Formats: sequence, structure tokens, C-alpha cells
Amino acid sequence: MSGIEVEVTSGEGINVIRLNRPEKKNALSLSMYCAICDALDAGERDGDIRAHVLLGSHGVFSSGNDIGDFLSASGGEAAGLDDVLRFLRLLPMVKKPIIAGVDGPAIGIGTTLLFHCDLVFASDASRFSTPFVDLGLVPEAGASLLAPQRLGYARAFELLVLGEVFSAERMRDAGLVNAVVSVDEVEGMALQAARRLAEKPATALALSRSLLRGDMVQLGERIEAEVRVFKERLTSEEAALAFRAFFTKGSSKPMDRHLTMDRPQSVDRPKSGPVSKSDYLD
Repeated sequence: MSGIEVEVTSGEGINVIRLNRPEKKNALSLSMYCAICDALDAGERDGDIRAHVLLGSHGVFSSGNDIGDFLSASGGEAAGLDDVLRFLRLLPMVKKPIIAGVDGPAIGIGTTLLFHCDLVFASDASRFSTPFVDLGLVPEAGASLLAPQRLGYARAFELLVLGEVFSAERMRDAGLVNAVVSVDEVEGMALQAARRLAEKPATALALSRSLLRGDMVQLGERIEAEVRVFKERLTSEEAALAFRAFFTKGSSKPMDRHLTMDRPQSVDRPKSGPVSKSDYLD
């Protein structure tokens, strides 16, 4: 793969957005947030695009936010997170279906963004966790509203507050993941679903999705409420200490179990490029 941290390709009516920052386990930097927003905006404006597909790379979906960026913000530079806030506010406003293909860790925003996806396919090596409280923070991306709706309060609390790591199978049983497949099948299944959606009548697709999703006003208000609390927490002493502990070498930290996840032996991944029919499962 190239050195581009967010690779965007399109074809056959599909806008494919791939995270490609292997040296940081696809942790999202501020510039990556900007690139993802630009890709989503471009896909929304393009009349030939009918669906968005989100993918990771190198056996990782996303390890969450780049802690370095957030450590800087916790030192009083929360205003520098404009691209993050743009992303959080954009998610509920996307009009075209979003399909995710998850392989490996999906941590923090790597999990909460999935609540905005219409279809989620996960490999059996996927793990989902949201260690917000361990970092002195609170849930974001509307997860405090969407997770109880989708998972039920008990499981939402376990995920978002207790910080329990969920397997792909458990997320499927909870209702966030549509199907669990092998590592080498997950991207093909996500692309296949996107292709099927792209072939449907555009107006009927858009109207059906809008009716299913309902009024987005409450979700928008909850995201704004989360943003206000999140900003306050970023400048708190608890968050500053938690972030610095994250970088402490050789110490036992609550975050370790989120970042250390076993997976099956790696296999060759499909490379990013224009989407073609050969990319899909029959």
C-alpha cells in the first residue's frame, strides 16, 4: 500500500475509504479526520456514488484516536480538534448508506462510528472496545444515545463505561454486526453489499434509509452534549494523568488489554484500488 494514511477509491457507484496508517495501528490523527470528512463530503456530492465503504488495513480497523493529538489537546488546545468535531457532526448527516468491513481491533471511535453504519461486517479476528472512562473521558459520536438503543442499556454500559472488550460474535449477537466471517472474506462481503445497494433505485434507497433512521434532531443534540462534556474532560486533571500514564513504559495500564489482541495468522489483504467486479463475492 502507499504512504497515504486515508486511501480513497471509487468505482461501480461505491466510495471506498480505507485507513492506512499501520505504524500507528490506524489511530486517527487530526489530518486523517479531515481526509475522511473530505472523502465523505465528496462522495455525498457525487451523483454516481450510491454508498460509502469504510475499511481498515494490515489486520486493524482502527485503534482509536491518536493519543498524541489528544494529549496536546488536554494541555489546553481543545480548539485544535476542529476536524474531529467536524467528523462527529458529519456522521449523522450522511445521506448515503455506510458499510463497514472490520478486521482486527476497533477501539474508541473505531467502534462508536459503527453505530452510524447501515451494515457492519466483521472478521472473526475483530474486537470492539471503548476505553473512554479509562482515559478520563466520556463516550462520543452519539454513542451514549445509540448504544443503549442498539445493544440495550446493560450491554451499552458494559461496553462504554466498564470498558469490556466485545468479540465479533458477541457484537453480532448484540445487534451491531450483521455477519461474522473469516479474515479473508470480510472486505469482499462489505463490497458485495455496497454493490448490491448501488444497483438499487437511488431515490427509493435514499427514502427507505431516511425512514428507517428517523429524525436525527435528538441524535444531533446528544452529539453536541457529548462534545461539550468531552472538551471539558480533555482539559481535566484526570484526562491529563490518564494520557500520560498511557505513554509510561513498562507499567501495567488498563489500556493494555484494549491494544493487545490476539488474531489468527495474517493473510494477504486486497490492495486498495478502483473497485471492480472481481473484488466482490459472487
